[in-house]
Amino acid sequence: MRANGFYTYFAADIAYHREKFEKRGEDIWVAKSAKVAPTACLNGPLIIDEEAEIRHCAFVRGSAIVGKGSVVGNSTELKNDIIFNSVQVPHYYVGDSILGYKSHMGAGSITSNVKSDKTLVVVKDKTTGEEIETGLKKFGAMLGDFVEVGCNSVLNPGTVIGSHSNVYP
Repeated sequence: MRANGFYTYFAADIAYHREKFEKRGEDIWVAKSAKVAPTACLNGPLIIDEEAEIRHCAFVRGSAIVGKGSVVGNSTELKNDIIFNSVQVPHYYVGDSILGYKSHMGAGSITSNVKSDKTLVVVKDKTTGEEIETGLKKFGAMLGDFVEVGCNSVLNPGTVIGSHSNVYP
């Protein structure tokens, strides 16, 4: 092994993460500064970053990253998600989705991740009109930074919402 370069960086990186995070189960890493309610159910693989808050009865089914300062509310279910920093998901279901920085899902809003006819999800490029095949039966929504989704809104499979947008209820 080399004394410098990759190996030195890797060792320092491991030491930093062990100082900031604790392992709470199989493939579950939670920042020591995060608040996780004792009634929350956490399944891995999962990373919960610093200052995040996982509230009462939240259900994280796994394959999720919850960014710094994000809030996963009471009775919220997450599955296969990337939740960027400072995102608020106070209620209900977010599956197979990506939520951008400081995006907010209003109370009762959900991301639907399966089409009712069970066909593969297609994402549409708004600039060209091109339909992009995902090859996936389950694909939720992609929200840009600073997106506001109104209360009780349902985002259909493959929905793409650009940054600084509002979805009204």
